[in-house]
Amino acid sequence: MDDLQFRRQAYGDPNNQSDDFLQHMASHPDDAKLVKELKALDTQLTQALNIAVPDDLAEKLLLRQQLNQHRQSQKRTRYLMAMAASIAFIVGVSFSMLRFTPIDLSEHALAHVYHETKALQIEQDIGFNDVNFKLASMSGLQQSKFIQQPGRVFYTAYCDFQGVKSLHLVMQDENGQKVTLFIVPAEERLKLDTAFADAKYKGQGFQSADAYMLLVGEQKADLNYVKREIEQTFI
Repeated sequence: MDDLQFRRQAYGDPNNQSDDFLQHMASHPDDAKLVKELKALDTQLTQALNIAVPDDLAEKLLLRQQLNQHRQSQKRTRYLMAMAASIAFIVGVSFSMLRFTPIDLSEHALAHVYHETKALQIEQDIGFNDVNFKLASMSGLQQSKFIQQPGRVFYTAYCDFQGVKSLHLVMQDENGQKVTLFIVPAEERLKLDTAFADAKYKGQGFQSADAYMLLVGEQKADLNYVKREIEQTFI
């Protein structure tokens, strides 16, 4: 077996047990070393791919299918691994760039209201201490709080403004209309509009303490009333 043929077989199947292959390896220490390195690489690939796959995620089911393909064709799997690494790198870079992209808070506020319609249907009575408890876990707002009840609060939950952990409240204006309040930690990349609207909702944006406040309500809602409540109780 010549050296070229040996190397082709080694890269295709380093565990080859044919007599010619084993004899060549016995008489060529450098080629034997190459086979040893290829076997080590196969072991590393097998260990890297031997991960638990949640049954409820389609993406990881696809990965499980790729693991089965690996057992059938190691050469093809090496190629797929290289492609996957490239894709992961691109996605990682893209995500990092996305986190530095300016965020239009008004667009996100309106989108959240439309997406989380259930929040406007909940009829709880939430105390300001419960709201403060959630604020304490938010980056940049650990020292911010309500010093008294800012009117009735029906609903509170965390939400995400494109990677920025924020707080979603539903409050009440002077006439009993529900108004949504988003409390977003202030960052340079956030764009705050003082007024915005679409066909159904209107909104206001203002800054209080270390947070951006966004109020969203139907056209007849009194946003100024809720704004005054917040300005008098939030520090």
